[in-house]
Amino acid sequence: MGDKSSVFDMIGPIMIGPSSSHTAGVVKIGRAAVGLLGSIPLKAEITFYNSFARTYEGHGSDRAIIAGLLNFKTDDERIKTSFDVAKAQGLSYSFRSVGNASTFHPNTVSIKVFSKERNCTLIGESKGGGVINIVEVDEFKAGFSTSLVTLLIKAHDIKGSISFLSNVISQDGCNIATMSVSRKGKNDLACQVFEMDSELKTTTIDYINSLDWVIETVYLPVIE
Repeated sequence: MGDKSSVFDMIGPIMIGPSSSHTAGVVKIGRAAVGLLGSIPLKAEITFYNSFARTYEGHGSDRAIIAGLLNFKTDDERIKTSFDVAKAQGLSYSFRSVGNASTFHPNTVSIKVFSKERNCTLIGESKGGGVINIVEVDEFKAGFSTSLVTLLIKAHDIKGSISFLSNVISQDGCNIATMSVSRKGKNDLACQVFEMDSELKTTTIDYINSLDWVIETVYLPVIE
């Protein structure tokens, strides 16, 4: 009863090979970047770390991350030709590799993505079986998996904001599975991350975004 692993955790998702760590997880990290940016990017700067740095070309992680940035799902046959699709759609990209970053998980990738309106950065880990962890977003600690509905709120660090936003979410009938907060400093900018068991109403998101101390909200449905 103590082992909560599922058959999905052991077998992994339906995917285009060669492995769930190097393909499925990487696709999901790319899709998370699309969700955070709000659109398929025009440009991406990608850095692979540690094990990924040594194997990303041979194991297809380079094609997988571009497929994710094109918002392909893990079972999309176009993953194999994602470079060609990116060229046709005008997505430019560059790759870097850092082979010895001791503070990072072995399968780590960082991405900076750009649209006409904005840019954002993230650091993600591929943990196997298609499971990922988004470690950081725009230099804020994050720690979410994309396997649940996720709401990120960048706001001024004011007293009572965490309990207030938690109450707003609960009033929408959503159960909060996990919650974390990262801030630049006391009374400075903060990023609150809520993972929830169900979706929020659009009106609730609009209300949160309308608060004068909230800078930005990003709403991510479950990423497959």
